[in-house]
Amino acid sequence: MPLNFGKAAFSRSAGAPKDFLKDGLPQFAFAGRSNVGKSSVINRLLNRKNLAYVGASPGKTTQINYFLVDDRAYLVDLPGYGYAKVSQAEKERWAKLMETYFQEGADAITAGVLIVDIRHKPTENDKVMHGWFRESGCPEIIVANKLDKLKKSQVEPALALIRETLELTDEDILIPFSAEKGMGKDELIGLLNKACES
Repeated sequence: MPLNFGKAAFSRSAGAPKDFLKDGLPQFAFAGRSNVGKSSVINRLLNRKNLAYVGASPGKTTQINYFLVDDRAYLVDLPGYGYAKVSQAEKERWAKLMETYFQEGADAITAGVLIVDIRHKPTENDKVMHGWFRESGCPEIIVANKLDKLKKSQVEPALALIRETLELTDEDILIPFSAEKGMGKDELIGLLNKACES
């Protein structure tokens, strides 16, 4: 039975490792830099306007947020990295929290979803996050968001640059996506369902 992504509810926020959910349900971990539209991608998947918090200024997700889908799996919204105007100490706290999530929760991660901006070359932080997913051994789906901001002729070169920068193989999954318009949504839902079943 495919997951019903229309049936979703906020479950909890984890600001410390003791709050991590470890109840055996599959977890899809969503990562990306602060202004890449991570919350918008999650909201698009769940058909909700603002279940995942969409901030006017980047860096609003300061904890690990769990959303329960169909009572059978979690979408896990990880803190954004990069642009947020917060103190160095706070950035280090986020980094530590995420590092611990990857170390302690690796078994729980069913699939990692790395969201990058299709208009730009992936950042060093994107490469680090990609490395974390690879090392955790879980399947990774790379979502190139903001597709609606490009002309058709720009899409292939942009995807080629992402593939090259992240050193993707033919096996790696890269989906052009638009949280704004919903392009790529069905493909991503299909892949998450597939990961859940395997």
